Amino acid sequence: MERHIQAPINKEEAAALRAGDYVYISGTIYTARDAAHKRMYETLAQGGALPLEMENNVIYYMGPSPAREGRPIGSAGPTTASRMDKYAPDLLDLGLIGMIGKGKRSQAVKEAIVRNGAVYFAAVGGAGALLSKSITKSEVIAYDDLGTEAIRKLEVKDFPVIVVIDSEGTDLYETVTAE
Repeated sequence: MERHIQAPINKEEAAALRAGDYVYISGTIYTARDAAHKRMYETLAQGGALPLEMENNVIYYMGPSPAREGRPIGSAGPTTASRMDKYAPDLLDLGLIGMIGKGKRSQAVKEAIVRNGAVYFAAVGGAGALLSKSITKSEVIAYDDLGTEAIRKLEVKDFPVIVVIDSEGTDLYETVTAE
C-alpha cells in the first residue's frame, strides 16, 4: 500500500503502517550515524540530556556529502542500520518512533520496535542523489565537530521509504525470504 505521512509520527500512525508499505514522509526528521549515536549513548549513561527530543521523531541513518551550490544538502543515501543496533533499543524506549536505514536489524531492535509501537523504514541504498531531492532544508543541530556525522534536522517532502519492520514485528526481509 502507498501512504503519505507527516513527521513527527504519532503512535497511531506508526501502528497503521505494515511491512511492505511504500511511504512518502514529509515534515521534520533527524540524521544521526555511528559517532552521534555513541555520543548520545554516553550522554545518557552520564545522566545528561540529549540534543533532540526522541518522542515521536524519526532518525535517518545518513551522513551527507557536501551540498552543491543552491542545494540544502549533497547526496543523502542511507547507511547500514545494524551499526546502530547497540543504541537503538534505548532510543526507542525514550520514544523514538521511526528509523530509516538499510539492511537487517538485530532481535533486540525488533523487540524494542514492538515494545514501543515503532517502525523501521528502508531507503534505497545507492540512490543518495535521488533521495537528496526530497530534502528541502538541512541544519546541523548538534555535534558539529563530527562533520558529516553531526546531527542534522531535515525538512523533507515526499521522502520515499519502505516499511521493513512494522510495529507488530513483521519483518519484510524475513517474509520475502520465506516466500
